[in-house]
Amino acid sequence: MIQSETLELLEWHRLCQHLATFAATKLGAIASTNLQIPTSQSVSEQLLAQTKEVYQLESRLATGLSFDGIQDIGDSLERAELRGILAGDELLAIATTLAGARNLRRVIDNQEDTPVLTDLVADLRTYPELEQEIHRCIDERGVVADRASQKLAEIRDDLRRLRSQINQKLHNILQAKSNAVQEQLITQRGDRFVIPVKASHKDAIPGIVHDSSTSGVTLYVEPSSIVPMGNQLRQTLKREQAEEEAVRRILTEQVAAVTPDLERLLAIVTTLDLAAARSRYSYWLKANPPRFINREEQEIVTLRQLRHPLLIWQQQHEQGHSVIPVDLLISPHIKVVTITGPNTGGKTVTLKTLGLAALMAKVGLFIPAREPVEMPWFDQILADIGDEQSLQQSLSTFSGHIRRISRILNALENEEEENQPNSLVLLDEVGAGTDPAEGSALAIALLQYLAEHAQLTIATTHFGELKALKYEDARFENASVEFDEATLSPTYRLLWGIPGRSNALAIALRLGLKPEVVENAKTQVGEASDEVNQVIAGLEAQRRRQETKAAEAQKLLQQAERLYKEVSDKAASLEEREKSLRVSQEVAVQQAIAQAKGEIAQVIRRLQQGTPTAQDAQQATNALNQITQKYQPAAVAKPKVGFMPKVGDRIRISQFGQTAEVLTAPDEDGELNVRFGIMKMTVKLPDIESLDGQKAEPIVKQKPTPTPTTPSPQAAPAIRTSKNTVDLRGKRVADAEIELDKAISEANGPIWIIHGHGTGKLRLGVHAFLRQHPRVSSYEPAESADGGSGVTIAQIS
Repeated sequence: MIQSETLELLEWHRLCQHLATFAATKLGAIASTNLQIPTSQSVSEQLLAQTKEVYQLESRLATGLSFDGIQDIGDSLERAELRGILAGDELLAIATTLAGARNLRRVIDNQEDTPVLTDLVADLRTYPELEQEIHRCIDERGVVADRASQKLAEIRDDLRRLRSQINQKLHNILQAKSNAVQEQLITQRGDRFVIPVKASHKDAIPGIVHDSSTSGVTLYVEPSSIVPMGNQLRQTLKREQAEEEAVRRILTEQVAAVTPDLERLLAIVTTLDLAAARSRYSYWLKANPPRFINREEQEIVTLRQLRHPLLIWQQQHEQGHSVIPVDLLISPHIKVVTITGPNTGGKTVTLKTLGLAALMAKVGLFIPAREPVEMPWFDQILADIGDEQSLQQSLSTFSGHIRRISRILNALENEEEENQPNSLVLLDEVGAGTDPAEGSALAIALLQYLAEHAQLTIATTHFGELKALKYEDARFENASVEFDEATLSPTYRLLWGIPGRSNALAIALRLGLKPEVVENAKTQVGEASDEVNQVIAGLEAQRRRQETKAAEAQKLLQQAERLYKEVSDKAASLEEREKSLRVSQEVAVQQAIAQAKGEIAQVIRRLQQGTPTAQDAQQATNALNQITQKYQPAAVAKPKVGFMPKVGDRIRISQFGQTAEVLTAPDEDGELNVRFGIMKMTVKLPDIESLDGQKAEPIVKQKPTPTPTTPSPQAAPAIRTSKNTVDLRGKRVADAEIELDKAISEANGPIWIIHGHGTGKLRLGVHAFLRQHPRVSSYEPAESADGGSGVTIAQIS
């Protein structure tokens, strides 16, 4: 009972009505209006996951989730299961619902990051064959089509033939008896075809009178000549109805056979529509998803810029006042928060806003507050808000409050029997409606009881004694609604840690009470109360100054974050550009190397073709020099050297950030004497810099200068030809020396000497001869491609 009372006090039904306007189907709207409150946290988390996934999915889709074609077919399924025969439009509604559900499943299955929704529609069976059969038998008007059965097609052919014959017969009568008819018209009365006959000429057209005009001047007569055809038409119509009923019975039986699956389909589609409604309502509220916390793990209730959802609706749709948000930051050790302050200051609205936020989180709705939204999952939300005065039940205000609070305490007691206390209790004007002293004592006792038996209690009060509980018990906290003394009106802002002042005298003066009465009341209050109010006023002023500074600091922080992001983006862009340039340069170098290799290969091929001459060798050398100059990277310019301090120069000492005057030039160890102010000191060159930021040039100690040698011009690469190759294989050492001496005397470059491997004697003799020959500057084994150790290359000077 107390749960339903709380929902009524918080106006939960109004929020459900607002939610229903965002539903796409009739079933979704009904489910939104009668929203069920989950009894476990796991169910709430599942509902929140559904809302989040639909929220993300609809932000990607151009038109959001479409529920086109889905209708409330629950009554039809129930009647089909009871073996009733469904009408054509009911069967058509089932077919369109199946198609709509299939489209929903297709959209969800095409998404990659919707595991909860995908799992929800995994068992959805849409029976396309049943849908096709219904569309085959029922046309878009809900009428059984001719194609439904061969027999029905034949019956309808007979009907068209009979109607045509009757019309032709009546047209002939109208033409033949034109003077007896009121007008040239064929009409119907019931299922019989008639013509309007003048009452004065009724004997001219014998037949059955089915109706007459109001004046009695016109009679609607079915001529005797078409009565047999009319009777035949009636019998054929009955045959048509029977055949249509047979078709619809077969379709109804097919529907009844899969009714459990169709009921499951209807439940899944309704769940999806409800999730979509929650998502769209949350988006409209500019709300954020909550995270359920465990206060036992020292997590803080965080609800910044929390707004009342019903006031948001009132502002948007009923031109209400702008909604003032409140901040609720409640530490884990706090069990009771007492809110004080003037009437009409927003205390009750704060209670209702928190209560609705807790309920919204439980049913899977987002909370209209700034991220992060963190709050506990409450087993029960129990409230005593408003005046319970009732003349019918002979209840005073105090009696009404006490009875409701008793029901709250009973609910808490029942909860404790099952698990740990985890309820949210909201009390408005606790202890009011009776003697202030007794009411205050009762309120204190009640709040102390709730601190033990409830997860969190928020209570509003005017009793000053309740403000002192914070200083006696760490589980209590004070808050107050702000009052602007300049305008003598509340600002509706919630201030934490500061007890409020009732400001009753200021409000009474603003509302027109005589000033002398207010002044007399101030004297009655006493100086002590006035001093307390002054202290509270000072705390409020200090709070406002701190909030102003915090806002300024937050603004600076946002600017710094924005600048940091801009710099980071530019740095990333420059890094990416540098990487791109490096890659392109590497590609260009590789291309240049490949092209140079190709050109060198062409030079070698030209030399190897035919018999090369000295002129060809010189041309090859020139070509290679040109290739070297073409592809050799340009010399990197040396960076500009730093400055060298001189006596009298002004320099900066980096270590101290001070400027100083140079007294002596740097010695060979890089040390110099400087003066700044009245102090003199010796510093090293690396520790100083010029006033424009240049580092000092380091002292390089002189080393003995080696004798300069004139570099030789770059020689052309040696190329092996038949002219500079000597083959000594098979010769004795003495004969080889004669032939080798001749080759050396004629050579003007390196020669290749082929001596082979064999026993090694010829190779040793050749090397001994080369060592003592005056024109041989050096010799070495050839590369493996030219014969390796079986060939020796001698450099001829």
